This record gives sequence, structure tokens and C-alpha cells, in this order.
Amino acid sequence: MRSVLISGAGIAGNTLAWWLARHGFRPTVVERAAGHRSSGAPVDVRGPALPVVQAMGLVDRLRAAATSVTGVRLVDGAGATIARVSMAATRAPGSAELEIPRADLAAILHRAAADDVEFRYDDHITALAEDSDGVDVTFARGAPGRFDLVVGADGLHSAVRRLAFGPEPAHVRHLGVWVAGLPLGGPADDPYDVLLYNTPGRLASVHPARGSALAAFIFRGPMVDDFDHRDLAQHKRLVLGAYQGDRGWRLPELLDRVRSADDLYFDSVSRVHLPRWSRGRIVLVGDAASCVSLFGDGSSLAVAGAHSLAEALAAADHPVAFGRYEADHQRRTEPKRRAARYAAALLVPRTRLGLATRNGLARFVAAVRR
Repeated sequence: MRSVLISGAGIAGNTLAWWLARHGFRPTVVERAAGHRSSGAPVDVRGPALPVVQAMGLVDRLRAAATSVTGVRLVDGAGATIARVSMAATRAPGSAELEIPRADLAAILHRAAADDVEFRYDDHITALAEDSDGVDVTFARGAPGRFDLVVGADGLHSAVRRLAFGPEPAHVRHLGVWVAGLPLGGPADDPYDVLLYNTPGRLASVHPARGSALAAFIFRGPMVDDFDHRDLAQHKRLVLGAYQGDRGWRLPELLDRVRSADDLYFDSVSRVHLPRWSRGRIVLVGDAASCVSLFGDGSSLAVAGAHSLAEALAAADHPVAFGRYEADHQRRTEPKRRAARYAAALLVPRTRLGLATRNGLARFVAAVRR
């Protein structure tokens, strides 16, 4: 039984752990957080992820946790509807895709793997020392360990990527957009529609999620020199500064929620670029390898990529397996990477003309689908 250390108990890490255990590996998952996250924006499970979760026997559980959203409604500063687009209009005919809060998806994947996988919470990797036979790993809290392989499934700000491939700025490119989100602590007024309010370069939204609404802020802006993805005070300043002076729709109320929040998600919308996803016995999966955060079907690709990596390792030793995994999964990620800027242009138009054009397109799509 080959031992595999997976850094990150998110969507990619839990999926990979399940499949590795099924193939006779001995996976251990280490997670920096003290437990499961209870919040997270809804994500889609679709495309190449669907046959993977079906093979895991999780579709019924995912359906039970899915949101009830059926449409997206664009609103103006007074809250009046500009256009409503059915979710069916954005999906392929006959699609069985699901929308589910990210935290619920990760929790369902974790429960599926928990009986066969060792999980270590409130700890993280601080050093990696590889030789021809394995990798010696130093942890922040736990005792050092030795593993046959190490997998970085620890997201955009991956510690494994930094330790094995070099500093984050060398591999992560800011796409000129920032995103923030927080729970509102109660149900949305409309349980079926996502509400979007735009001004040039800025968006605010309320998503009904699954009975507990979520607010999101997406806005354009350059990279901040001293950006720290764990600095809550800095995050609040950036959000409040970006929307300063705009009192349209529900913005005053939502920004008050930002001021008082103790759990605000905030990060750069970024693209990860690496010439290779592996180095020796260390490999990356999910957003750590190929993130196009927010605009790139990241959760579905994380599920599909984790499955591809597990299947490759089950069929060949790691040098060959890593190459097969990269070749297979890059075919899925590259089109999403190229489309990221177009998706940003639709969601957060830069100018009034761009906003009017997007709204006109939404009205056209809504009319055609009636």
C-alpha cells in the first residue's frame, strides 16, 4: 500500500482521497482549518464531474443538498427587474447538473471518504524533503512523517505549490477582479432567483442558497501590493472602498453587513500558470494546479481532476501517472482558462456601454426562452 499525503480537505482533496482508498492506497489528508467550513458560495456540479459523483454513489445526497434556484434576475438601483434569465437557458438540453453550496459539497465528499481515510485537522505542511524513495514532511503541529507521494490540493494559495515550485507571485496572475462573500443569516426574499445589481466595474448580488442567503461583491481593480488573503481588516477596507458612494439597490444594508462581519470571504480572481503540475513525487490538483477562480467551473474540474489523478496512479507508477493525469486534465482546463476574461466581461462589464450591451443580451435571451 503506497502512502499518499494530501494537503487540503476541500473538494479536490476529499474526492482524491476517496478514489485512492478505493484503489488500495493509504491516503492521509491534512487540513489547516480546525474543522469543516460551514459557509461557501454555491457551485455547480456538472460536465466531467457528474460521472465521477455517480460512480461514488453520491448523486442522491447531492440532490438533497442542492439549491432551489431557477433563475438569475438583473435589477436596477431601485430594485426593479431589468431582465430575468432562466437557469435552463444557460444549460445544455437534458443536463443533469446540480447547484450546491461549496461547503455542503465538500462535507458530502468528506463523509464518503471518512471511513477509509485518515484526516488531520488544524495542521499544515511547513517543509518537504524529497529523495528517490519518498518525501519527508514537516508539519506545523504534528510529528514529522514520511510518505510515498505528496499532493497539493490546497487551493489558490497552495503551501505545497510554494514549497515545491517556488513563491506564489511566480505562478499566480491577478485577472483584475476581486470577489467577496458573506452569509446574511436568514432566508432571501426570493428563494428561486439570484439577484444581480451592476454599475460599471462592480456587481453586488444576493443568492438564496439553500434557505440561508449569501451576499457577494465582485469588482474590478488592480492587485494590491501588500495583499494578504488572511487579513480581514484589509479585505473590509477594499470592499467598502470599491463601493463608496453607491447607494443603489440594497448596497447600504449589505455594506453594513461587511463592516460588522467576522466571516468574510475575500480574494483575488486569479489564474494559476505552471509549465508542469508535478515535480518528482509531488503533484498538484484542483485550484492549486489550474485555478481560474470564479469563472472556470473550478469545483467540477476539481472533482474530475482528482479522479483522473487517482485513476492514473492506479494504473502506473507516479512518473508515468503524473504525465497521463496532466495530459488528460489539461484538455478540460485550458478552454476554461481562455474563456475567463469573457466571463468576467459578462458578469462585471467595465463601462456603461458594456453594461447596456450585457443587459440587452439578457433581455434577448429571456425573450427567446419564453
